[in-house]
Amino acid sequence: MTTSLHTNPPPLSEGESSRSDPVIRAVGLTKAFDIAADSGSRALPWRRGARDKKFLAVNDVSFEVAPGELFVIMGLSGSGKSTLLRLLNRLIPPTSGELLVGGRNVSTMGDAELRQLRNKKINMVFQHFALFPHRTLRENAAYGLQVRGVSEAERRERAEWALKTVGLGDRADAYPSELSGGQRQRVGLARALATDAEVLLMDEPFSALDPLIRREMQDLLMTLQQDLQRTIVFVTHDLNEAMRLGDRIMVMRGGRVVQLGTGEEILSHPANDYVSEFVSDVDRSRVITAGSVMRRPIITAQLGDNPADVLHRLAELEAAGVYGLDGDGVIRGAASNDTLSAAVRSGTATVRDCLTDDFRYVSADTPLMDCCELVSRHSVPLAVTDSDGRLLGVVPKAALLAALSNPRKASHD
Repeated sequence: MTTSLHTNPPPLSEGESSRSDPVIRAVGLTKAFDIAADSGSRALPWRRGARDKKFLAVNDVSFEVAPGELFVIMGLSGSGKSTLLRLLNRLIPPTSGELLVGGRNVSTMGDAELRQLRNKKINMVFQHFALFPHRTLRENAAYGLQVRGVSEAERRERAEWALKTVGLGDRADAYPSELSGGQRQRVGLARALATDAEVLLMDEPFSALDPLIRREMQDLLMTLQQDLQRTIVFVTHDLNEAMRLGDRIMVMRGGRVVQLGTGEEILSHPANDYVSEFVSDVDRSRVITAGSVMRRPIITAQLGDNPADVLHRLAELEAAGVYGLDGDGVIRGAASNDTLSAAVRSGTATVRDCLTDDFRYVSADTPLMDCCELVSRHSVPLAVTDSDGRLLGVVPKAALLAALSNPRKASHD
């Protein structure tokens, strides 16, 4: 018996989660392993009065992952990040806590229901590719569908689409031994995409790759995420990778969550000395965005304003120029002090008639790295606009330099 694969998800039926509900919700997840009684600080009696000690690999972890989010779990070796990832599809059963995926309690699922979850809802991409050497790339990409019972024709179609999506459409008949490490990881990603699973679990998938190939794979993942909007839980020990990829990042240490937030939040407001030290070498210009440092402009002008009046206000504020806005707040140009002075001498009636295009603008999500060369070239500060050209704020040079300076001390200092 074969089943049909939906390229687009079917309409929600009663009891399924909506787009506004978290795809994953973990509450107090804990995993304790039996260990020798003389082990270290994470070896704790699991219950009061218990004689045996347990190693708390994951200790009371709670978080939610939104639909379409790329959620990064980051930590050094032994932090519990990979154990936590395996709790999410119950490759490892939790000792306690609750885990909901798509609104269903994974912790209480029977074997049949759990197999269905792994076949249709969640797929996993491993660090070392996990490809079958005797199967072609097409057969490897289609393997999850074969297990599910999808027809051969549909398996082939979906596998070839997935291989094309990851840039290997012309290598479908090749074998893994003919590929580089980066190409093999693309096949692993294609296998996950082919199943149309809503959630992808990725366990340090790029850590074994050379730096250049790793960056190419990161670029590919971000492109795929933008196009396909899968929900991804991505494990890494590389902070720069976490900052580059993650919508949000959960930092772990000793089995516990140390901090959860966006890359900007973690950089700007580290929760403690550990996080502060951890992020000290991160290139802040690649993470912090214009929207996070922009300020309200100290002055703007309407198109019908008198140039002499605007020039007087600029002198009072010791500003070098002004943006001219229409009634919707859209930038129509900029005017420097010199331009306004010339307009006053010539008798120009309105600001509209003395505006130029001598300014630059960026979107709110532009990294500061891309703003650095733009902030000091013009009489007006760098503008931050929305997609319609409305002025949201400006990035003064002083604000940009302050944001790129050393991270703030931890909040408890």
